[in-house]
Amino acid sequence: MKEMTKERLMQIAIAITAEKDINVVLENILTEAMDFVNCDGGTIYVVKPDCLAFHTAITRSKNFFMGKNQGNMTLPPVPFSKNHVCAVCAMDDRRINIPDVYEAEGFDFSGAKKYDEMNNYRTKSMMVLPMEDDRGKVIGVLQLINAMDDHGEIVPFPTEAEKTVYALNSLAGVSLRNKKLTEQVKDLLHSFVGVMATAIDTRSPYNANHTKNMARYGERFITWLNAQDYDWKFPQEEIDPYIMSIWLHDVGKLVIPLEIMDKPDRMGDRMDAWLHKMDIAALMNRVAILEHPESAAEVEALQKKMDEAKELILKSNTAGFLPNETLEAIREAATIMVTTAENEQVPLLNADELHAMQIQKGTLTAEERDIIQSHVVHTHRLLNEVHFEGDYEMVPAWASAHHEFLDGSGYPNHETADTIPKEVRLLTILDVYDALTAEDRPYKPPMPIEKAFGILDAMVGEGKLDGEILQMFKDSEAWKKEGV
Repeated sequence: MKEMTKERLMQIAIAITAEKDINVVLENILTEAMDFVNCDGGTIYVVKPDCLAFHTAITRSKNFFMGKNQGNMTLPPVPFSKNHVCAVCAMDDRRINIPDVYEAEGFDFSGAKKYDEMNNYRTKSMMVLPMEDDRGKVIGVLQLINAMDDHGEIVPFPTEAEKTVYALNSLAGVSLRNKKLTEQVKDLLHSFVGVMATAIDTRSPYNANHTKNMARYGERFITWLNAQDYDWKFPQEEIDPYIMSIWLHDVGKLVIPLEIMDKPDRMGDRMDAWLHKMDIAALMNRVAILEHPESAAEVEALQKKMDEAKELILKSNTAGFLPNETLEAIREAATIMVTTAENEQVPLLNADELHAMQIQKGTLTAEERDIIQSHVVHTHRLLNEVHFEGDYEMVPAWASAHHEFLDGSGYPNHETADTIPKEVRLLTILDVYDALTAEDRPYKPPMPIEKAFGILDAMVGEGKLDGEILQMFKDSEAWKKEGV
């Protein structure tokens, strides 16, 4: 048995603290314990709800190494039964030291004996210790087999070694608990992100698959990028935060009124009231003809102008782009006076309706566009309330900057190439590409992929997008549909 100094224990504790992979931590604890007591074999079990699961198993003389960290653990779990020494150790929180398992009573060592028979081995001395967390809860078991003296002869495990090995075990137990707590927090964060992303996409039929598509593009692109011989790589610890920023990039849309976010045409929710006004005006014209037959020709001429204006408005309302002559015709039509149910004369288009119909491209007024664009400000504000820290501290910044362009023409902060990182440049490309090719927008058909990339190329030419990253995105084929 080697001497375990306080300095060595401190070194092990520091190494455990620095190691992020719990599988490596447990494997290192097992090998340190085996080295300390100079034994041939060892096993670590992890407590599950109804069993003990093998984590790492080593038999040095047989060159046998199986474990989670190696990705080759195939041993079946051990049920919680008083027949199994490791189960008793866990259930009773008890240290067990057996000089010779073939002479021990009260435990089922048929598994060990079967292993011995198959591998020409002799399991003899055994020490089994519970692995406790900082609250004293047993969360694993350390089992050591066949202690050896300086001549390589198998001897019982010295009782004085139990305390030191138990201390090693405690380090592993605390580390394992911390890992579980970290995973629980991470799972909770992912659940929150999933709920928020679902709420965003299901709130609007025009956005049903947008976030999901972007996350898929992002995951595929990163996998491809990290396999290429490029200087730019996504470190492992950055991948999950980046994908999370994609899932949350539109969270600010939760506070945008649906009548603006889902506005499919220029008039939007003004249309019903306007059509009602036109119906009332037509009815009042018929009444006027009945009451004043002598003015029939004049009223009919008015009705014809109204019908032509109505046709113009309805056609222009859903057009993607309105030329200047159409906008002028709409302004002229707006001046036609129509009669209300109260027999008052009002313009065919009131100021608000005319303002909406003067939108040359798209469906949003300048005021409505400002509201839509504010979603990135809300995204940053909402995500900052979550207090992302550590590896995730960049999530709010990445998620809320996806409408910034390299030439400063984006929003909300008009950042330029000097301040926009590659992660945001990529996210912007993913966002624009999916918006162009989306198949779930009822107000427009999906754009062919070639045409969408043509638009993205044009944006590169205008200085808005990163051409190098766009080419990488093309080469990665991350944009292809699933199954293609």
